[in-house]
Amino acid sequence: MNQPKSIESSRTAEEFLKGIWKENPVFVAVLGMCPTLAVTNTAINSLAMGLATTFVLFFSSLLVSSLRNVIPKQVRITTFIIIIATFVTVVDFMLAAIVPQVHKELGAFIALIVVNCLILGRQEAFASKHNIKLALADALGMSLGFTFALLCIGVVREILGSGSLFNISLFGAGFEPWVVMIMPPGGFFTLGFLLLFFNWLQKKRKEKAEGNRPGTQYEEAREFL
Repeated sequence: MNQPKSIESSRTAEEFLKGIWKENPVFVAVLGMCPTLAVTNTAINSLAMGLATTFVLFFSSLLVSSLRNVIPKQVRITTFIIIIATFVTVVDFMLAAIVPQVHKELGAFIALIVVNCLILGRQEAFASKHNIKLALADALGMSLGFTFALLCIGVVREILGSGSLFNISLFGAGFEPWVVMIMPPGGFFTLGFLLLFFNWLQKKRKEKAEGNRPGTQYEEAREFL
């Protein structure tokens, strides 16, 4: 009895963790580039977009997984879009009521969550094929990975472009901001450098894992001889 539970818990943890690092939506899968480049000029905007996406992905996955055996295959994509659009409308009104200034700065990009390929892709590829527990673990992992990526970009751009972090000045009046970092080119530069950095980290981890495999050193020595 304990072994199946242990296996299930391990699977749930694996589905959760994969989205944060191994299959990060931005740094690995390179999904959701529109909000990634458009709203990450400040850390607060990045966090707000990440949390909004988390809300939509979590509850969309919950509903899709719950109805996976009821939704006809012929209209599944249309149904997924309707479900996603419903939760996008909810989060749009919530942001407008709670943080109107952030809502104004994010503008149309909140509504564009509906067409974010990350969200629709997780419904089609995962939530519609797995139980609620796994679907929610996948949704949380992917959305947290997405939020983490947005924050990484937003923090770098705000610090270099404005000399502040979450609107708190870091360097005083003497700092000369890199204005380009809060403009569209700054988004491309920052994303490009972070993609290179994370790809380098993954390559190093892969090389280390392969180097620790039994027999690897023997094989290398044999090839050398």
